[in-house]
Amino acid sequence: MKFVIPKETLSQLITNIQNIVSHKPTIPILSNFLIEVESGVLTVTATDLTVGMRCHGDAKVIEEGAITLPAKRFFQLTKELTAPSLEMSSSDGETSELKAGTSKFKFHGMHQRDFPSLPDLNAANSFEMEQKVLKEMLFRTSFAASREDSRYVLTGILFKIQDKKALFVGADGKRLAEVSTDLLVDESVENESILPLKAVEEIYKCLSEKGLVKIFLMHDKIALEIDKTTIVTKLLSGTYPDFKRIIPEKLETKVTLHREELISLLRQVSLFTDEDNQSVRFLFSEGMLSLKANHASIGEGEVSMPVNYHKEPLAIAFNPHIFLDILRHSRNETIQLGLNDPYNPGIITDESTARFVIMPMRLNES
Repeated sequence: MKFVIPKETLSQLITNIQNIVSHKPTIPILSNFLIEVESGVLTVTATDLTVGMRCHGDAKVIEEGAITLPAKRFFQLTKELTAPSLEMSSSDGETSELKAGTSKFKFHGMHQRDFPSLPDLNAANSFEMEQKVLKEMLFRTSFAASREDSRYVLTGILFKIQDKKALFVGADGKRLAEVSTDLLVDESVENESILPLKAVEEIYKCLSEKGLVKIFLMHDKIALEIDKTTIVTKLLSGTYPDFKRIIPEKLETKVTLHREELISLLRQVSLFTDEDNQSVRFLFSEGMLSLKANHASIGEGEVSMPVNYHKEPLAIAFNPHIFLDILRHSRNETIQLGLNDPYNPGIITDESTARFVIMPMRLNES
């Protein structure tokens, strides 16, 4: 194997893919990249056996071949190099030499035959959607997924295709985010899967505001082709909870709130909470919303804003940080908050298809 490539091209390929490499690999070769050169194209592949990524870049190929290299060291070295172009060669498939100007480096890698292969996508069902649409769907839901391993299926995003629509859901037991979009697919296309959060985060990084993404559906995996990058992920096993049962069908109260003003006030009053007491009281009265928080060792905060509320006074408590998270992932100048009583979930909506559910806290905690 022998090729010449611009330093910036190689560095960008490795930067795009290096997060896939596991910090604690189950087998030694998973700490390596696979580098392949063929027909004027260099391909870099990484996998942790759950998520795999393959990136392509143009190179001057002198001799075709492949080798695996230690990912962390190689990534750090390419960041430090200043030469405009790099030459890499390998004669035995295990040891490679990198030339950068007058500098030379040798890496001891592993033979490519031991590197896990990514699945063949030719037999998979596939469809296309706009990158910016998928990026928006993931942005609106991934923040709500659980980061606790004990809630295994909630550490992923539900991705469901039915009736020519794609539904995305993220939840962690304290909040839920749901959003949908129309798809240009045949009515017979159906799918329900749970995407691991690591895969979702890597997919999101690769998506742009232009172009299409091709999605491949397999029984235990999903793959995406985004420009010159392919991402393949195993799906989380298990059944996603019936999230619809916690979304109230009817709402007694609907209040329109100015989003940026509410964000500002919540930031202010949240300073009077801590990790042990994360509760802010929302008090609705005639034409007014007051937010109150108090803490024995910090003090007390109270802020207010005018709202279109004209019913009996209503008090409910929410975690301000969860509420802020939802507001940051909402759109439009105003949002609508739907409530029934202090004990059942509230629903936040904007002008899109998104619905955000937030669980209330005990009023006496605030």
